[in-house]
Amino acid sequence: MVNVLDLLQSQHSEVDQLFAQLEAGTGDKVAAFRELADKLAAHATVEEKIFYPGVLQARTVDMLHEAVEEHLAIKRVLADLIEMDPDVDQDEFAAKLTVLKEEVSHHAHEEEESKLFPVLRKAMSNDELAALGNEVLAMFEDLMEQAPRRNVSSETDHAASLPA
Repeated sequence: MVNVLDLLQSQHSEVDQLFAQLEAGTGDKVAAFRELADKLAAHATVEEKIFYPGVLQARTVDMLHEAVEEHLAIKRVLADLIEMDPDVDQDEFAAKLTVLKEEVSHHAHEEEESKLFPVLRKAMSNDELAALGNEVLAMFEDLMEQAPRRNVSSETDHAASLPA
């Protein structure tokens, strides 16, 4: 059983590593960006469909509404990047990648890990966090087999809805 907060934090770290790899210019830039785009798309989906509804409570509602708005901003920049050729549009790609990294870092580290996760660690039992973790992991693994980056451009009109 995997604690959902530990799982999401490890996914944040994987994304940080992919950003570092892209910035360093080592390896296959196109393959690294595809992996980054797939992980970001799958991560946002599992948060919006399983994690956020599963942790929605009076003390988290404002943070979760902000989180889905941050996801929307991230998806919009990501959708632009997906349409670009990193070898042809080098300067614009690098600039947008920097913006994406800043938005993702703010969302993952400053909002979720620093504000939301501590609240949830106090409010939820280990069993509840583990049950959510298993659900999130199963969906994430399924999504990663489907190149989830292909769905990003269709998710840029409005923020995901939270249950009422």
